[in-house]
Amino acid sequence: MTRHGPEQHRAGRAGWLRAAVLGANDGLISTASLMVGVAAANGNRSAIMIAGVAGLTAGALSMAAGEYVSVSSQLDTERADLAREQTELDRFPDFEIDELTAIYQRRGLTAELARQVAEQLSAGDPIGAHARDELGLDPEALANPAQASIISAASFAAGAAVPVIVMALTSSAVRVMVTMIVTLVGLVALGALGARIGGAPPRRAALRVAIGGVLALTISLAIGRVTGTAL
Repeated sequence: MTRHGPEQHRAGRAGWLRAAVLGANDGLISTASLMVGVAAANGNRSAIMIAGVAGLTAGALSMAAGEYVSVSSQLDTERADLAREQTELDRFPDFEIDELTAIYQRRGLTAELARQVAEQLSAGDPIGAHARDELGLDPEALANPAQASIISAASFAAGAAVPVIVMALTSSAVRVMVTMIVTLVGLVALGALGARIGGAPPRRAALRVAIGGVLALTISLAIGRVTGTAL
C-alpha cells in the first residue's frame, strides 16, 4: 500500500507571497514602462538611466510605506477584534460558550457533542478558540506590517533592477525591443512562479500578467513617441 504523507497546504503563504509577487511585478513593469517611454521619446542613455534608477528608488520606498500602512491597519483591526472578544469572554462566558456551540452545530456536530467541544476548547484556550472559529483569526499569525513592508520593497527593487540592467547593457538600436522582450518574459515567469508556489494553475496567471504587460509597454511606447515628436 502507498502511504499517505502529510498534506501540503499553501494558504499560510498567502500574505508574504502576495507582497512579493505584487512587488516584483510592479517593479518590473512600472520601471520598464517608464524607461521605454523615455527611450521612445529619443532620450539619451543618461536620461533613461536616471529615470530608471529614480523609478526603482521611488517605487521601492512607496511600496514599503504603502504596504506598512495598509498591513498596520489590518493588524489594528485584528487586535481590536481580539480585545473585544476577550472582553466578551470576561463578561459573558456562558453566552460565549453558547455562541461557540452554535457554530459547531452549524458545521454538523450534534448539540451534545458541539457543547462538549466548545467547553473543552474554551477551558484550554478560550480566546484562541473563539478567535479561530468565531472571528476567523489565528492569534499566533496576525498581520505583520514590517515583514510585508520589507518584502514589498525588496521584491520591487529586484524587479525594477531588471530593465535598468538591460537598458544599461544593450545598444541604443535594440534597447527598447530587448527591454520589452525581457520584461514580458520576466512577467510571465513571475506570474507562473507565484501561481505554482500558491498552488494555483500557472498558465492562467502567466497569461494574465503577459496581457497586462503588453498593454502597459505598448501604451508607454506610444506616449513616449508622441511626446518626443511634440517636443
